[in-house]
Amino acid sequence: MDTQEPTSSSQDTGKSQSFAVPFAVVAAGALVAFAIYSQGPTAGAPSGDNKAGAAAVAGVFGAKEITGEDHVRGNPDAQVKIIEYSDLECPFCKTFHKTMIQVMSEYGNDGKVAWVYRHLPLDQIHAKARKEAEATECAAKLGGNDAFWRYIDKIFEVTPSNDGLDLAKLPQIAQDLGLDRGAFEACLSGGEFAKKIDEQMKDAAAAGAQGTPYSLIITKDGKSIPINGALPYPSVKAMIDQALSTK
Repeated sequence: MDTQEPTSSSQDTGKSQSFAVPFAVVAAGALVAFAIYSQGPTAGAPSGDNKAGAAAVAGVFGAKEITGEDHVRGNPDAQVKIIEYSDLECPFCKTFHKTMIQVMSEYGNDGKVAWVYRHLPLDQIHAKARKEAEATECAAKLGGNDAFWRYIDKIFEVTPSNDGLDLAKLPQIAQDLGLDRGAFEACLSGGEFAKKIDEQMKDAAAAGAQGTPYSLIITKDGKSIPINGALPYPSVKAMIDQALSTK
């Protein structure tokens, strides 16, 4: 079953939430149900049976327009763009990151699909995710768009997820990527990009995010098809092919 990290933990953990929903997680071949109390409507990843429904409501999601302030992997003028809202400590985001790398391997080289990454750290579940998000922006400041994506890739490679990464390693990751460690540490400690993270979190809510990962496929005619959760590659591929076929 497709999985998605809720935007906050349930009231049973004593942590407040802005929106959270029921999910089922398949792990190690066993189905484990996690009951999460909801303040909003139930949301889940579209299955093979309801992709048509997702397409039918395309265009009603209010994500901000893609601009030069965004981090884009691939051709910015691609026919189809995928905006992903993600949390660097979310285990489902880690899985979906690999799916998106596969997407770009197939559709990015010829310029058909571009990948836009926006931050949605789930503070009350993953206390370290916000600082990691700021770290990626500091990497971008020092090394440009390429450094941003390499830093994102490295975080997902090394973190065990669920706040398992030692934040003391963030400057070392920057150094290993060839960035100035001192400048990176100054940027990160100064909170220079805290406001940007806040703005992207608000954008995620306006775009319909109820958990992470949450993505929108933007078609050539400007409509939006939501991807709720860490859908497997074949499901995402089918949705991209549908979007590319739009006249």
